[in-house]
Formats: sequence, C-alpha cells, structure tokens
Amino acid sequence: MPYVNKKRPYKKEYQQQKARSEHDGRMERQRARRKVDAKGKDLNGNGKADMREGKDIAHRKAISKGGTNKNGVTIQSPSKNRSFKRNSQGKLVSETSKKEEKESKIIVDI
Repeated sequence: MPYVNKKRPYKKEYQQQKARSEHDGRMERQRARRKVDAKGKDLNGNGKADMREGKDIAHRKAISKGGTNKNGVTIQSPSKNRSFKRNSQGKLVSETSKKEEKESKIIVDI
C-alpha cells in the first residue's frame, strides 16, 4: 500500500497530470458526465442520473484521438465502452471495439 508513512502528494500528482496533458481530457469527460446528470432524472437522490446508473459516458470520437463533447456522447455499458484495442502503454489503438469487430467478421463470413 503506497503512502503508509507519509501523506499523499496531491499537488505533485496534479502537476504531473498537467505535464502529461491528461488534465484537459479528464475535464472534458467530467463535463460530459455532469451534462448528462443535469438533464436526467435522479429519483434515488445519489447525484447520478438514473439512466447513467452502472453505465459509461462514451464519446463518439475518443478524446485521446482528438474528440470533444461537441462530437457527441452516448450512454453505453462499461463492457462495450472499454473493449477497445490498446497498446502496451494502455493507449487506444483502434476505436473499433472487439465486439464490433466480431460482428463485422460474422457479416463478412456469411
């Protein structure tokens, strides 16, 4: 477990995040979630729109590939939203999910 004997350096982590230029993408994702939550109903009062319970906000064009909220967002299941090909550093390689590739192969094979 990290930081057992000392405090977690939040300020340093924030500066590192900005240096790696991850901050803008995180803010864009957060704005998309807040916009969906503001439009939707929250009947159980937990601060999250009911239509988003257990779901992900998916950008039609990945933020890491130059997409923004203006390109459009959808609500997807976590398994579908997180099933894209990635390289060894965890960066997005393809915006076509494994499920979509499998479905397209089935169509081509027929």
